[in-house]
Amino acid sequence: MKAESARDMSRRRFLKTTAAGALTLSAIPTIIIPKRVEAFQPGGKVHPYISPLRVVGATDPGMTSAVEAGANWAKQEQLVVWDAVQQNMDRMAVALAQEGKPADAWGKIFLKPAGKSWSDVVVAIKTNQIGSQRTRSAVMSKVCHVLTALGVKGSNIHIYDAKSGSNMSRETRFQRLPDGVHLANTWGGIAVSTSVPTPYFKGDREAPCLGPLVKGEVDILVNIALCKNHGGGWGQFTMSMKNHFGTFSPKPGHGPGGSADYLIGINKSPEILGQMDPRTGDVLFPRQQLCIVDALWASEKGGPSAPTNAQPNALTMGTFGPALDYVTAMRLRKDTMGWPVRENVAERFLTEFGHTVADLPNGGQIIDAMTTAA
Repeated sequence: MKAESARDMSRRRFLKTTAAGALTLSAIPTIIIPKRVEAFQPGGKVHPYISPLRVVGATDPGMTSAVEAGANWAKQEQLVVWDAVQQNMDRMAVALAQEGKPADAWGKIFLKPAGKSWSDVVVAIKTNQIGSQRTRSAVMSKVCHVLTALGVKGSNIHIYDAKSGSNMSRETRFQRLPDGVHLANTWGGIAVSTSVPTPYFKGDREAPCLGPLVKGEVDILVNIALCKNHGGGWGQFTMSMKNHFGTFSPKPGHGPGGSADYLIGINKSPEILGQMDPRTGDVLFPRQQLCIVDALWASEKGGPSAPTNAQPNALTMGTFGPALDYVTAMRLRKDTMGWPVRENVAERFLTEFGHTVADLPNGGQIIDAMTTAA
């Protein structure tokens, strides 16, 4: 089934549901359906063709030319082996989408809204600009070139960190990007309030968010996170979910009712996941279509601003941040690196979205993309 027809089917189901509700209200006018915060409901789909629980990865020492665990970002850029990184990202796409060829896999991962041409699609890429760690250019460049190969204009791709990105265009000069890609810095900042779903209070609080997301001006959101340490309230790690403390304001997350509750709440929002059926909470069209953890380098301690102190030479990928973070934290940070993880918090990243550890494919292990031909 092609992507277009699947989206049309989703729209028809939504219209039938809405029409049926309207008929019921006209027949029994005293019935009042209370307004609810638009938010993802546990167990729903986030991508029409790829399981939200599928997490793939590549660990390959050949993605760097030498081991220098504490290298700064500029040195890391010199040590990255571009061809190896980008070939492995193709392998990861093939393994994630379960397709035979990279082009088919990327075309299954990235979807455009019905009625839009690829040249009109607007893409936002959330990078992590806090502290001294940065996404490696080979990873960022690959994602951007995949999108432009599909037909997205470079000028419609915006790389941002709305909290910490004010100096991005000067300090983080990503190499080999397609012409026109916009290093958007803070992209106007975290300036428009929107509702934050439960478990943050009762879903009746608002928080500031990136304006283009609240206003529906972004079609595709890509989340490229790093593999960093953080406090126990976050599970002792920060990856794709907490990367959105730069899409939404981080301030409420550090205040009353915050911590993991706020983190989970913002990651249930339509600003991140996409437009939802207001009655069921199902995602009608996915906005966040890809999440990546760039763990070529990583940090064990010191919080999100700390420099790297390890070189796992690893990348992980999925369509659903909570599952990606849980599997990467448990399998890479805990099992491979031997670093502590607050497991009860990590498990909430699954259970609050309607899943359990037992639901994970491949026994909860990262699906090894290195065995996949690409």
